[in-house]
Amino acid sequence: MCDRDLVGGSRWVCPCRCLPTRFLLRTATQVMWAGRGVAVIFRKSLACTRRPTGKIQFSECMFWKLGNRGSTGFLLVYRPPRCTKDSLSELLQVVADFLLETPSLVVLGDFNIHANTTLQGAVRDFVESMASMGLSLNKFGPTHSHGHSLDLVFTSSDVGDLTLSKSETKEVPWSDHFLVQLDFSATLPLCREVGPIRMVRPRHLMDPNGFQRVVGDALSHVDGLSADSLVARWNAELTRAINCLAPKRPLRLHGARTAPWFSSELRAMKQSLRRLERWWQKTHSESDRTQVRAQRRAYQVAIATANKTFFTASIASAENSSRRLFQVVHNLTEPPLPPGPCKDPKISCNDFAKFFADKITHIRKELDTTVGAGLGWESARALSGQAAWNQFQSVTPEDVDRLLGRVKPTTCLLDPCPSWLIKARREGLGDGLCGVVNASLCEGTFPDPLKEAVVKPLLKKPSLDPASMANYRPVSNLPFLGKVIERVVAEQLQARLEDADHLDPFQSGFRPHHGTETALVVLVDDLRRARDKGKSCFLVLLDLSAAFDTIDHNILLDRLEGLGAGGTVIQWFRSFLLGRVQKVVVGDECSDPWALTCGVPQGSVLSPMLFNIYMKPLGEIIRGFGLGVHQYADDTQLYLSFKSEPVKAVKVLCECLEAVGGWMAANGLKLNPDKTKVLFLGDRGRARVEDSLVLNRVTVPLKDQVRSLGVILDSQLSMEAQVNSVSRAAAYQLHLGRRLRPYLPADCLARVVHALVISRLDYCNALYAGLPLKVTRKLQLIQNAAARLVTGGGRRDHITPVLKDLHWLPVRFRAQFKVLVLTFKALNGLGPVYLKERLHPHRSARTLRSSAEGLLAVPSLREAKLQGTRQRAFSVGAPALWNALPSDVKAINNYLTFRRHLKAALFREVFNM
Repeated sequence: MCDRDLVGGSRWVCPCRCLPTRFLLRTATQVMWAGRGVAVIFRKSLACTRRPTGKIQFSECMFWKLGNRGSTGFLLVYRPPRCTKDSLSELLQVVADFLLETPSLVVLGDFNIHANTTLQGAVRDFVESMASMGLSLNKFGPTHSHGHSLDLVFTSSDVGDLTLSKSETKEVPWSDHFLVQLDFSATLPLCREVGPIRMVRPRHLMDPNGFQRVVGDALSHVDGLSADSLVARWNAELTRAINCLAPKRPLRLHGARTAPWFSSELRAMKQSLRRLERWWQKTHSESDRTQVRAQRRAYQVAIATANKTFFTASIASAENSSRRLFQVVHNLTEPPLPPGPCKDPKISCNDFAKFFADKITHIRKELDTTVGAGLGWESARALSGQAAWNQFQSVTPEDVDRLLGRVKPTTCLLDPCPSWLIKARREGLGDGLCGVVNASLCEGTFPDPLKEAVVKPLLKKPSLDPASMANYRPVSNLPFLGKVIERVVAEQLQARLEDADHLDPFQSGFRPHHGTETALVVLVDDLRRARDKGKSCFLVLLDLSAAFDTIDHNILLDRLEGLGAGGTVIQWFRSFLLGRVQKVVVGDECSDPWALTCGVPQGSVLSPMLFNIYMKPLGEIIRGFGLGVHQYADDTQLYLSFKSEPVKAVKVLCECLEAVGGWMAANGLKLNPDKTKVLFLGDRGRARVEDSLVLNRVTVPLKDQVRSLGVILDSQLSMEAQVNSVSRAAAYQLHLGRRLRPYLPADCLARVVHALVISRLDYCNALYAGLPLKVTRKLQLIQNAAARLVTGGGRRDHITPVLKDLHWLPVRFRAQFKVLVLTFKALNGLGPVYLKERLHPHRSARTLRSSAEGLLAVPSLREAKLQGTRQRAFSVGAPALWNALPSDVKAINNYLTFRRHLKAALFREVFNM
């Protein structure tokens, strides 16, 4: 609208109250021209964006971009009937500026130019200049009641996504100007882009007490019902309760979301600031400018305060969860990813499902053509002879309550309600849940409704191509109720494995008191001791393809029978493995379900334990060739030491690898030679070792360094490559911590630095014990920078008082602390057996006062000659460090008390206290 004389006089009435719904009014009125100016009314759904026009002296303009791409601009003009020459030249400059920004332009408004007469002077120059810029004048007759053409429309030859299809004028009773109507046809949608509508349940309506009241005692009666019936009733009742308590509501997912800390108060302050800015741009008053500055400062202070409060609350909520803290810090420091599934839009869920299924089928076919199943069955039968285990123990509601208190409330799409509701009301739902678990254990069946899994493709790395399905990892989500049943079985299976001492002693994956650090400490200790004796070593890291997904069900059941399982126990495991289906889900798209004929479900509680049982014969086969072996789940590390006859050693290694490949093929597992890595420790020329080995007719080159369980091992075991890698990663995390420093209080900043930086320095830092200072110096510099970041100290401040105030041990002593903690665990039954076997009590020929101090035997110089070995090998350095501890610290039996006193003792040693 132009020239807002709504009544016909000099006064005008704001039409805000007359606006129809779903329309917006935007105005820009100059104070010097009361009752005149420009305004625009548009639908709320249209993608209209207003752009600033700057200071204009003789006219009033508004510039808008239309469409999601903003390819077409509309310049609305009101020019008063005076100062024609100056105002038109000024208007030409404004149009030229906007043409540079938006070549597709429409200029319209009340120019107060008599375009229906012969153009002369400045008016003619103005029209010709507009034409030279590609803006042609559209003529459609008089636009004023006196027969004049005062309202003009100039359009570009290319109006972007719009095409002018019709123009006409109409008389209106409330103005002496006619209504100029322009009809444009759009090639692209002009409405604002909105996301899809998704049905969600409001979280604030999910009251645990109300949920329990709705459920009532409908789940307490379990007599005479099968496990499948109980699960069906469980799902139906919980679905009914959650639908009654928090029914699903439509939610439109918008692409742009406001920051979570941006509150309504901040929005009001921002709106007030924008109003003051617009008023100051009109008046150019110094007092108005002062108000704008004061409001801007207050707004910036309010934003900083809101940021700090939100960050502090977010980090405090993740205090007891390192994983959650990493996620919070990542969300605070990294830009958010665009909404929607992380996959190529051309790939459908059925494509993913076919790819994942065909991959397993292809592996199985390859294995069937290479070797029969005889070796796998023979290895499984050899494990028989255990005591019978024919039935599970029933559980009580107290047992279920204890399990629910420890389980993570993960929710699957197949769950009837959020799992945290069940965990919050476990007292009221315990009887019904206990009935489902006991029915499943007594019948020896795993309920069919719980055998379905939802698979979500996850891109392995952000840098990988999302158009290739090979770059995705299938992540399975299982129903929460099924995980509770699995956890009950897992506790009884774990007790059975410990009583029978069934698992391989050098398997460290998914076992209590075992971990990657204990496996690496023993591996490196063996390699260092072998090198100390002048031996050369081969270290082979085996890689398996889709190990969990290709397990043969019959062989696994046979191994469980070798453990003594029978009766309803083996029947339950057979029901757990067979009849499973899964489907791929991405966003609202779902694939057709497909049956699983092999493998154990990833993401389940029992799968890691079953995999360890399945892999037990592998260690026996490798040790039968005289090689050492350490396993962590499907990561197998075997090594061979030799002092002479390298040809014979290579032959033995190749024979062992051939036997390993044959056993894996017979057991449905595929060894991947392309990703198998070999590291040689020693002098290749002196040992006359070739540059490669042949594994399954594939040449595997020898590497100078390999990554094992997240730690880089080099051929000299210097750990320099590992230290460099850790330093780079920790420095980047330190940079993220600096970005958060202005928004966090000191305690939250210290927690973030511990999680991001110090945790990386401490991972497997027992391997850093005894390293020369030139190697660990990089790690110490990172720790010093982290300490200065937490305390706010300067770069030139002495670091010793800073570390003392923070009660942080230097890197070298942190490594000693870790070695002594592992030693304490091994001596007190809290660590792996393979660690305890390397520690022997000191025995003297005669009775001494030191006999009661709990000393450990330190290998003699004849057993460990090199100084590096005596300082860095665990079996040599750990006893020496243990013996140097005060007697009162060595006498402590409680783990937490020992850690506290050990740190105090090292702290006194470091800072001379």
